[in-house]
Amino acid sequence: MLVVTGAAGFIGSCLVRRLNDAGYFDIIAVDDFTRPDKECNLLGKRIRERIHRDAFLDWFQAPRREVSAVFHLGARTDTTEKNPAIFEVLNLRYSQRLWEICAEYNIPFLYASSAATYGAGEQGYCDDHERIPRLKPLNPYGQSKQDFDVWMLEHAAPSQTLWAGFKFFNVYGPNEYHKGRMASVIFHTAQQIRSTGSMRLFRSHRPDFRDGEQSRDFIYVKDVVDVLLFFLEKRPPSAIYNVGTGKARTFLDLATLTFQAMEAKPNIIFVDTPADIRNTYQYFTQADITKLRQKAGYTAPFYSLEDGIADYVCGYLRHMRTW
Repeated sequence: MLVVTGAAGFIGSCLVRRLNDAGYFDIIAVDDFTRPDKECNLLGKRIRERIHRDAFLDWFQAPRREVSAVFHLGARTDTTEKNPAIFEVLNLRYSQRLWEICAEYNIPFLYASSAATYGAGEQGYCDDHERIPRLKPLNPYGQSKQDFDVWMLEHAAPSQTLWAGFKFFNVYGPNEYHKGRMASVIFHTAQQIRSTGSMRLFRSHRPDFRDGEQSRDFIYVKDVVDVLLFFLEKRPPSAIYNVGTGKARTFLDLATLTFQAMEAKPNIIFVDTPADIRNTYQYFTQADITKLRQKAGYTAPFYSLEDGIADYVCGYLRHMRTW
């Protein structure tokens, strides 16, 4: 039996699809299940049971020794939320208790961290454990992920229980329709092209970046869930790993490729970055994936941005399909 928290969300629901495709159907789906706009993400997928996140910890510590692994992907992910208390409850304390139960019963624990922990990148984008405590996130969401990473290094590193944290970089792909403002720029580009024929990108507010040349490491969600399946089946060494392509691309590239996939002429308008996120906006991210490749042994190629956007737009966004 596998547990997937955040199972009705973006990455969680894609993981359930990937697990089903690999022959795993004995899955406990954990989420709050209160949002109708997320229901479509689980349609057609095979799971054993749904459990509300508020009831799950009691269920899990019953004990439930038949659980063979936990994928902890559920979290509050709104980078514009300013109340640290919300993140402390949902992203830190809840995650700590999950790990404690997994460690008690020797259940592999695979959890989502975030590239938001790297902040402005002063320490680079290397997932070396010695560097992680020095990272300075730019918002409460990133800080909550940072706090849990540091806590895991202190509490889990000596454990014999398999664990892995994944610093996901900019993930895009199907099943993010419910995310609103937090959905990928590709999703918003497609929506704006449909409604206006144009796309708005954030203007640069730094002299060292021209408009549209803010760059991120964009990774397709199908690659992300392939990495998670690999860790389930191959059991690499316990550690925190970057999960990105290792190559930064500009938002201008991303928008232009989305226009191409939608067979539309590029029409990009630059607008000011909203004031509430301007001071916490990451202008560059690029994963160092040396540890993922060499220590974990993950050798599969990643989608290029060109191929990922084409698959996403033509296979899913064009008809608003889920995966």
